[in-house]
Amino acid sequence: MKTDVQKHAVWWLVLLAAAGTFALTMGTRQTMGFFLSPLNTATGLGVGSISLAFAFGQLWWGLTQPFAGAVADRIGAGRVLLAGVMLVALGTYITPLMTSTWGLILAIGVLSAGGAGMAGPSVLMAATTRLMPAERRGMATGIVNAGGSFGQFVMAPLAAALTLGLGWAGAMQALALIVLLALPAAWVLRGPGPAAAAGAAPAPVSLPAGEAIRKALAHPSYLLLSAGFFVCGFHVAFLATHLPGVVAACGLPAPVGAWALGVIGLFNIIGSLAMGWAVGRWRMKSLLSLVYATRAVAVLVFLLSPKTEAVMLTFAAVMGLTFLSTVPPTVGLVAKFFGTGNMAMLFGLVMLSHQIGGFLGAWLGGQVFEATGNYDWIWYLDIVLAVGAALVHLPIREAVLVRPKPA
Repeated sequence: MKTDVQKHAVWWLVLLAAAGTFALTMGTRQTMGFFLSPLNTATGLGVGSISLAFAFGQLWWGLTQPFAGAVADRIGAGRVLLAGVMLVALGTYITPLMTSTWGLILAIGVLSAGGAGMAGPSVLMAATTRLMPAERRGMATGIVNAGGSFGQFVMAPLAAALTLGLGWAGAMQALALIVLLALPAAWVLRGPGPAAAAGAAPAPVSLPAGEAIRKALAHPSYLLLSAGFFVCGFHVAFLATHLPGVVAACGLPAPVGAWALGVIGLFNIIGSLAMGWAVGRWRMKSLLSLVYATRAVAVLVFLLSPKTEAVMLTFAAVMGLTFLSTVPPTVGLVAKFFGTGNMAMLFGLVMLSHQIGGFLGAWLGGQVFEATGNYDWIWYLDIVLAVGAALVHLPIREAVLVRPKPA
């Protein structure tokens, strides 16, 4: 029988592994927007073409997650995470060698984004949820989510510093090697073994994939949740890809773009931890409505304000508080609706909706900028979508919809 000290040690090891992996994969992906301008200069492909590669990466990141989640639900997370981390490193390393749109789509959109999807939130959150006791899951998902934010906070300034020392191509390849530090986490999160050691809940009931998907798609609340997460993806991908471009369009120095991305990551740590604490204390659908409404107001205030460095960094801080704080209540609602047996796959489907929005946010950002010379119309659309997302969560039924049958 494990003592309380041993159980807590295992829980913290699980959290460190999951949060550390998310920090490295998400941090690397979220710095890619910093390299958009150097890629454009080096290849001459144009912002629109390069944005297509980034947009495809957003979509592919989402498409891989339900499949990676289904595999992880069956064989455990370890091998899926191992393959994912290796692909992120490979795709990031070869990106500077690509000179065509299709080459960038392969490196950024298929290899790196696909690997990040395999080692992404659907697998990491499901593994964490299974390996933690039910009463600790809300805070646990907040901590893992904060790991991704911490990665962005650290990686954005690191990318800027590496670029000064190694050039943009060397900086990308250095980041690729840094991602490999996540490999030991694959062993920690490999399967149900540590759960028993940690005193977590018994292995959950898992339905066949097709039956689980049919049940999920038959529930209006799940569909409303997915619709709201679509808007989150649009917003997050636009900022991650084009915020340095927004900074440049405002006539501010280029380092402000890197610092703005870092500030988003720093304040998202606060937002993620606060949201993890709030889950279980307030209705999760109400928390999500509040986040989306806050985004709409913040973007409107930003558009009406003078574009100074202080305004830009303040705006980044507010965006950081709401950036990925949607994840803990979204994970919590999926688990509440359907249990944890098919958690990775069903949350992966919600993430797919998120990344369809992400594809549009990254791609339309480039298209609108090339057509108009600014990002104003994207900001207007973002406000409308955020208001819609705030409203669409209100009809969600937060009662448990599906209870797993006992074995």
